[in-house]
Amino acid sequence: MNTLRLIVPVALGIAVIVAWEFLVRHFGVPKFVLPAPSLIAADFVQEFPKLMAATWTTLRIVALAFALALVSGVAGAVLFSQSRIAELAFYPYAVILQVTPVVAIAPLIVLWVGYDHVERALLILAWIVAFFPILSGTTLGLKSADFNLIDLFRLYGASRWQILWRLRLPTALPYLLNAMKISGGLSLIGVIVAEFAAGTGSDTGLGWTIIESGNRLHIATMFAALAILSVLGIAIFFLLTGLEWLLLHRWHESAVTRER
Repeated sequence: MNTLRLIVPVALGIAVIVAWEFLVRHFGVPKFVLPAPSLIAADFVQEFPKLMAATWTTLRIVALAFALALVSGVAGAVLFSQSRIAELAFYPYAVILQVTPVVAIAPLIVLWVGYDHVERALLILAWIVAFFPILSGTTLGLKSADFNLIDLFRLYGASRWQILWRLRLPTALPYLLNAMKISGGLSLIGVIVAEFAAGTGSDTGLGWTIIESGNRLHIATMFAALAILSVLGIAIFFLLTGLEWLLLHRWHESAVTRER
């Protein structure tokens, strides 16, 4: 069954690529409209150094934004779980931050950080996109601890921080890991959208590479950059899914059920 799960999507992907190649050549579609997969592969090889440099720039900002979102989101969730006043005061502003379109505030962020530091603007914008899922997911997890167990901990004289560390945080771990899978993909999306809106600095990321290629009608390069983005997104998802399995498969019901 596991082998079938791998073979079926791979076979479908190969069939789509073969059909794409055949139809483009058969109908004579111009390469500036829809290049054939062979042209995209050739352009990928030709532009490999440029594409890898752009990939590294994007991946670096994604990793930093995700790390900042993880630290700040968990810290905010812990604060909210320990202080009802803090949650009432700050949570509405976190929601406002989440629903504000990145494209709308990108020029303002660039203006604040300066046009010489566009990478900082991209980092801030990607953090804004990735922050809320971790905050909301972890907050929900911390609040999901069994109240009977909390009362039992208190009965045995556990302090507030002992309850947080030994009960609330383990309960919140599955929620946090699920939120991380969402936030990891959003970090990548946030960087690309931020590049579309804010442009780029001294280093060129994949978002700006796509814009530049489209402006120059280098559509094959655009498709190559899109393919790299897809691979990055899939890699981030599977990496975080593997982390989830590693941390949960010995004790949490969701992971144990998947093992059977």
